[in-house]
Amino acid sequence: MKAVMVQGTASDVGKSVLCTALCRIFYEDGYRVAPFKSQNMALNSYITADGGEIGRAQGVQAEACGIEATVDMNPILLKPKGDMMAEVIVRGKHFADVDAGKYGEVAVHRLWPAVCESYKRLAAEYDLIVIEGAGSPAEINLRHRDIANMRVAEMADAAVLLVGDIDRGGVFASLVGTLALLPEHERRRVKGFVINKFRGQRALLEPGLEWLEKETGVPVLGVIPYVDNHIEAEDSLSLSRLRLKKGDMTGETLNIHVIALPRMADFTDLDPLFDEPGVDVRLVAKLSDWGHPDVIVIPGTQNTTEDLFWLRASGLAARIVSAVAAGAHIVGIGGGYQMLGETLSDPDGLESVHRELDGLGILPVTTRFVPDKTTVRTEGYVMDVPFAPDELVSGYENHFGRTERTGGRPFLRLTDGRLDGAVALGGRAWGTYLHGIFHNRTFTRAWLNHIRREKGLTPVEGSIVSEAERREASYRALAQLVRSHLDMEKLRQVIGLK
Repeated sequence: MKAVMVQGTASDVGKSVLCTALCRIFYEDGYRVAPFKSQNMALNSYITADGGEIGRAQGVQAEACGIEATVDMNPILLKPKGDMMAEVIVRGKHFADVDAGKYGEVAVHRLWPAVCESYKRLAAEYDLIVIEGAGSPAEINLRHRDIANMRVAEMADAAVLLVGDIDRGGVFASLVGTLALLPEHERRRVKGFVINKFRGQRALLEPGLEWLEKETGVPVLGVIPYVDNHIEAEDSLSLSRLRLKKGDMTGETLNIHVIALPRMADFTDLDPLFDEPGVDVRLVAKLSDWGHPDVIVIPGTQNTTEDLFWLRASGLAARIVSAVAAGAHIVGIGGGYQMLGETLSDPDGLESVHRELDGLGILPVTTRFVPDKTTVRTEGYVMDVPFAPDELVSGYENHFGRTERTGGRPFLRLTDGRLDGAVALGGRAWGTYLHGIFHNRTFTRAWLNHIRREKGLTPVEGSIVSEAERREASYRALAQLVRSHLDMEKLRQVIGLK
């Protein structure tokens, strides 16, 4: 078994996407390859077939490898709940809510053995492990407690690629500086540099590349162009790109307002809305962002009660209620679904100090927070709505609360016999625990076309590319791009592959 590890000079330099590309490249080349990230901090989850929760990036990377994701591919997942508190998930299951100041001791002494065990299981099954680091390996104040970078590389005896983001500037300083801050035995593990997100002419960069190789003795294995690769985002740092993302404005326009909750989670739910023609998606974080929405979406959150409190304090709650009363459609997913209800109770203080809150009162449901977390892949049939009736949809659940209807109709009849969600206002308002609902592309088109007809707009016609086809095309295109800009022969040599 061989291993290659992708580390970065900082967060959000493109480690996850490069790992995804390498997973697909080596899969195409006939290797049995699997991803691994010891510790991930992310608010976008992926639910494994057996109901484990891991980071979205490792689920995507497993798909690129042509295999089913397992909890061993991301044994530790951190999900921030506030400035100094995070939910810790170990091998797919809730472990504890831990204060940031205390986590380092917990990580090294209690969680590192789980990392080693998970890696050993993968190593026994695959030819090659593509390992992703976290943040930077050169955070000297955190080195003694870092279980995501060089400690993993040494455990796996992995060749390390160091990635820098040239788009943010200072790439040569960040690469050289990162290398300089590593002790000698760790510097020897760095077998190549990769410069990511490059815009411009390669010839203008060559003098810098030559200097970098001469100064450090480390070869530059590739310069990867900046590209919108349509690979799902990993964490909240990607929200800045989501805010800049533009939809297809062809034809008549539907205006969708997405409430940008402070602790927004599973926001990959929103990606399909940007793909739909004639849809303008606006992220709304304050009253001045508000326009004239035809549709309002309240997404998932890592802390429903705190974000509901923020929603009221910001004035957005009142604006949402008045817009719905005036005829706007509204959808809530996960925590957003809980907010649309009548009341939310948290008697044990699992989420916050707010023991009971009034919801927005749009859906006839009540929610009570309980210690047991629901993480499961789910599918079911759409029920009595004026669009997509009886259509089979799939996704995943990822929530602590238990929600009961006090009236109205459920949204889904799940294949395991349960009912999910609620529908009100003649189908203008609905909520569900099913994350990924919009990735059911025929359902999403039918829902938006229903709203278009209601507003006197022309429905969108034409074929619909399935989610599976879109993802597979993205993996192939990404692999081809990276393969063409990376010295694959030299990379195989430093990994030790034939």
